Amino acid sequence: MTSSATPSTWQDFRAAEPAFEDTVRTRFQQYRHHVLVTLRADGSPRVTGLEVEFRMDALWFGMMPNSRKALDLRRDPRFAVQANPGPDAEMADGDVRVSGRAVEVTDPAVLARFIAEVTPPEPFLLFRADPAEVVRTGLDGDDLVVRVWRPGHSLRTLRRAADDSPVREA
Repeated sequence: MTSSATPSTWQDFRAAEPAFEDTVRTRFQQYRHHVLVTLRADGSPRVTGLEVEFRMDALWFGMMPNSRKALDLRRDPRFAVQANPGPDAEMADGDVRVSGRAVEVTDPAVLARFIAEVTPPEPFLLFRADPAEVVRTGLDGDDLVVRVWRPGHSLRTLRRAADDSPVREA
């Protein structure tokens, strides 16, 4: 579900690739609900809806205590979250997803600041999403364009034509 890359913070991602981070954040902010994948105890994927927040230089997941997704993340912090694709098949703004590790936040000061900014329904659990991979897939003419960021690596851009030609790195 995630790459073998070591997760970093959202701030690290923004510092490394500010324009790409802005594109990814903007794409997530187009819609309220997104799709989260966690791992069940048997290792199979669990897919569920989720709202995300970009606050305090981080990507946050809030959820009800004892929800299946919260229990999954407490047991195994690996996740993938995909931005809502929107109302049609056009995907004009591309497909965006983030994978990494979710870190449960218990610091009272951080929780208080989050509550003051977001006013979530209580009780709730808060997880900070530390990205190990950020991907945007979109179209440029007839080419499928995939941009991939991983901690410690340059942003990669891969192009695939609609024919059988090999993938090209731009």
